[in-house]
Amino acid sequence: MLRRSPSGHLLLQWRILLSLFFCLALALAPTLAEARAGSSFSSSGKSSSSSMGNRGSRTFENNGAAPVTRSMTPTAPSTASPLGGTPAPAYGGSFFQRHPFMTGLAGGFLGSMLFSGLGGFGHVFGGLLQFLIIGFLIFFLVRWLFGRRFAPAGGGAMPRSVGAAAAPAAGRFRGRDTTVGDDDLNAFQSIHAAVQEAWGRGDLGRLRPLMTPEMVSYFSEELTRNTSQGVQNIVSDVRLLKGDISESWEEGDLQYATAYMRWSAIDYVVRTGRSPGQPDYLVSGDPKSPVEAEEVWTFVRGRGGNWLLSAIQQV
Repeated sequence: MLRRSPSGHLLLQWRILLSLFFCLALALAPTLAEARAGSSFSSSGKSSSSSMGNRGSRTFENNGAAPVTRSMTPTAPSTASPLGGTPAPAYGGSFFQRHPFMTGLAGGFLGSMLFSGLGGFGHVFGGLLQFLIIGFLIFFLVRWLFGRRFAPAGGGAMPRSVGAAAAPAAGRFRGRDTTVGDDDLNAFQSIHAAVQEAWGRGDLGRLRPLMTPEMVSYFSEELTRNTSQGVQNIVSDVRLLKGDISESWEEGDLQYATAYMRWSAIDYVVRTGRSPGQPDYLVSGDPKSPVEAEEVWTFVRGRGGNWLLSAIQQV
């Protein structure tokens, strides 16, 4: 019987471990990147690259702001109300897309089997070359699996990445254009100020009556993330520099309005449980210098009801 030498067996074990680590790192790289992108939030309660929420039939239209990348709104016309109910999920995909960790684990086992078959080659350089070649093959395989997006059967909701970039189809229902007045703009400015204040205090109870349930879920998630990371985003001295209505429309009993918002604020992140002056108290930002932000906010109300924040887009 052919036996491997102890050194050859040890080399094979190291190859297996390295291949597993390599594949897991590749598969989890998008997740880690997203975690970094969401680790610092602006005063509106989200990562600086996030555009989220529901704009009714115009959710995925190009309105000059960043496309909505996070929404429970299906791309097909729907009667689901943003004010309540359970909207359809806004993304689909294969099992491996929904479970990227399993993609990496499968890649690791694939690499392990491949390297086991190469154990007969004793030349170190040849083994290293084989490791690199197979590693790159697994890299492209994992990227291919991770990057693909499939539209669900039966014409259901499209993936978020596809829906966010989709242009409105010709003749698609997009509501009836309306106008709003100065009282409505004043209401939007009041909601904006109240949201900033509540976010800075981490007061989810105060946020609930100001926005739709979908937006509450996003803000709650970010507040929970901050708490788990042991940080708090402090916002103060908020000053609205400009607020203009860009569009308003009706869809059945719902009325929508979108406003451009530009403001300045003292906006910084601190570590909870620390005191000012301690070396690790300030995480990011400047507690003395205001910063400016530009966003597009969409509001919605039922007939005769109050306006609620329904979506936020970056500019």
